[in-house]
Amino acid sequence: MNQEQAGNPEPEIRLSILGMRCAGCIAAVETALRGVNGVTAVSVNFADHSAQVVGNADPEMMKQALKAAGYDAAVMEGLEDPGDEERQEEQRYEDLIKKATVAGGLGLPLMLGAHLDWFPVIGTVEGSGFWTIVALLTLAVLFYSGSHFFTSAVKLLLVKQANMDTLIALGTGSAWLYSCVVIDYSQHLPSLSAHAYFEASAVILAFINLGSALETRARGKTSAAIRALIGLQPRTARVVRDGVEVDIAIDQVGLGEVLRVRPGEKIAVDGVVVEGHSNVDEAMLTGEAMPVEKMPGSSVAAGTINQQGSFLFTATRIGRDTALAQIIHSVRQAQNAKPAIAKLADKISSIFVPAVVAISAFTFLVWLIFGPEPSMGYAFVTAMTVLVIACPCALGLATPISVMVAVGRAAQMGILIRKGEALQSAGKLDCLILDKTGTVTTGKPSLATVIAFGDYSEDDVLQCAASLESGSEHPLAAAILAAAEDKEFKLDKVRKFHAVAGHGIVGRIADQQCLFGNVALMTENGVDSSLYGQKMAELSEQGQTPMLLAVEKTVVGIVSVADPIKADSAQAVKQLLKQGVRVLMVTGDNEITARAIAAQAGISEIRAQVLPQDKALVVKELQAKGQIVGMVGDGINDAPALAQADVGFAIGTGTDVAIESADIVLLQGSLLKVPEAMKLSKLTVANIKQNLLGAFFYNTIGIPVAAGLLYPLFGVLLNPMIAGAAMAMSSVTVVSNANRLRWIKLDDDTD
Repeated sequence: MNQEQAGNPEPEIRLSILGMRCAGCIAAVETALRGVNGVTAVSVNFADHSAQVVGNADPEMMKQALKAAGYDAAVMEGLEDPGDEERQEEQRYEDLIKKATVAGGLGLPLMLGAHLDWFPVIGTVEGSGFWTIVALLTLAVLFYSGSHFFTSAVKLLLVKQANMDTLIALGTGSAWLYSCVVIDYSQHLPSLSAHAYFEASAVILAFINLGSALETRARGKTSAAIRALIGLQPRTARVVRDGVEVDIAIDQVGLGEVLRVRPGEKIAVDGVVVEGHSNVDEAMLTGEAMPVEKMPGSSVAAGTINQQGSFLFTATRIGRDTALAQIIHSVRQAQNAKPAIAKLADKISSIFVPAVVAISAFTFLVWLIFGPEPSMGYAFVTAMTVLVIACPCALGLATPISVMVAVGRAAQMGILIRKGEALQSAGKLDCLILDKTGTVTTGKPSLATVIAFGDYSEDDVLQCAASLESGSEHPLAAAILAAAEDKEFKLDKVRKFHAVAGHGIVGRIADQQCLFGNVALMTENGVDSSLYGQKMAELSEQGQTPMLLAVEKTVVGIVSVADPIKADSAQAVKQLLKQGVRVLMVTGDNEITARAIAAQAGISEIRAQVLPQDKALVVKELQAKGQIVGMVGDGINDAPALAQADVGFAIGTGTDVAIESADIVLLQGSLLKVPEAMKLSKLTVANIKQNLLGAFFYNTIGIPVAAGLLYPLFGVLLNPMIAGAAMAMSSVTVVSNANRLRWIKLDDDTD
């Protein structure tokens, strides 16, 4: 290894490989990996089914190569330290504040002194020495506080491009150069301009760096909710290896490994339960407070919290592939993405910059040819002033600062904006499709109705039903047991318990045969339930699932369970309709249940018994009619429609497919967040337009004045120092206007 290689080691990636079954697999894995472009060395460890790869290779290409060879792989890594990005942003903020302070520390005293005539007159012996020292100090400020603008301007010039950095460099650089010329050649310049403008260069850089610092701080506040999400990641995991449980770092967990989760612990990676039973708090993913029951075959997600019981699960996704990692990644995409309005601003800027340079050059020539003596002095002063006042730092801040603040405000409200385009599009929606289960409804069945017959009371019916369900794993059992627990019932012991798949439960309580289930169960066991058919039908039409309870072949009650609508669903629909949005509910459920739920939520249009792939067709159908369509869904089955919609809202979900398919993620599981997101979109676009309009209006007014348009009429030239201060203040105005978004109220319906 030569010195250059030793000083610049190639990156190393550790892969977890699933599917290695014998030592012979080592050669196959090595061959597959060595065939990937950029791989220089491979070391396979059969004991822990991992591979250490050296080289500048794309991890996705390596995974694809292994897939082709018959193996699954994932990069073994821990999620980043939640403090890393925060420290970087804080460091950048501090650096910008230092640069602004240094520039302001020189510029502001110079500005004040110039107005109060503190300094020696230019052209005198004292003035020459004093202003030479000031010139050197200003040059140091340009280097410390503005070098990044000059470096960027030079790089762009080499590729024949220009942007805002070009104008900032030209404006501050020409102000400094002009001032240096004034020191020695003041007698050759107009009397109006025969003084130095070093303060203009320094003050411009002070304000620009201050504006960037405010933008950085806004971005830092934007990420606060995301950092809290990152903080949910565990640092270690307990794996079972060779029958022994050991704690290891999170980045050492491989695919297919078996992990133990104890009560109160965070789940380390995504996986599937293989042994044990527990309840898991998934609020960080779904926004739902109710814990979710986990048993063999259930999926679990990294960052969720095990409440009670211990279980074993197999790792299916690790590192950057977990649901938690994908949520974090999706939010970063939102912060980096630009809405179409931002791209428009960039395009305008690319035209605006060379146009201003051309105007400056034209101004110089006009004054040089037609201006009064000293024409060179007038020409230089006006050309430089045009560059200073046209410097579009306000234009550069106009869009990103509004986007950053808006994304941050949304995050505080539990609205994670994955794609910047959603900030523009959400406010334009005129049609919204809602999934039913988990979106309009809670997605968790609860007790709806208890009806008693004969000598039985409602409490007797519920207690008997709960006793029978205590041994059941059916999803509806939890709702009945929860209701019994709320009433603090003591459950009876059930003997000869037998669950009849698809029908219900049979058991004996106090030597009496009890049946709890549907009409088919009653018929099979010789129970006449014909008298209760109408009532069962009525409950079904209300969106409930009714079940009959029979004791000793006599029906004694009906217990009905329903997936109730969320408390705020009807209010959210009302707000959407008030905004002129057409609302449809599209569900795979039957039409009777769909109509019952829609009526409760105030939705008049429904599509029932729609397959997942057909939901996307419904979206396409509406788009073909010229409507801007939003889709709100909560699971993998909604992913195609979420991706097809103009704006996809993922609500109450933590699955990677739903997250990847949606533009906006509503963590709190509330439909009210949809009109809130739409309102934020409208306000953000309006805020960006205000900023852009202000910046362009300022430049439109300022450039002609700077070019000397008023001189022939009033003998007025725009002082470069005033131009610089005004330009810089426009940036502060833009930032201040954008920060108004941080305090807007989204959770009211006063619109």
